[in-house]
Amino acid sequence: MSEWIEACSVDDVEEEDLIRFDHGGRTYAIYRSPDDEFYATDGLCTHEQVHLADGLVMDHIIECPKHNGRFDYRTGEAKGAPVCVNLRTYPTRVENGTVFISVE
Repeated sequence: MSEWIEACSVDDVEEEDLIRFDHGGRTYAIYRSPDDEFYATDGLCTHEQVHLADGLVMDHIIECPKHNGRFDYRTGEAKGAPVCVNLRTYPTRVENGTVFISVE
């Protein structure tokens, strides 16, 4: 059963950037796209479990800071070596300036 949890304020995330969000023993990444949409993925790279919050965001791509693995944060799709396992994504919604993510 999924649960909507409050992750951050919309003002906490700059456009084309992300923040780390920890909840229930897990780490998530919350992104703000160039078109002002919010997305959420697992917060650790699927390659070597490095925090993606230290990575570089360009358009809709997050690049892992350790080995430059890249993911499309909208879909979680791995976009090139060394990553080959997709990131898990989570639904988001914004209400009254607050970003919520749906987790299980």
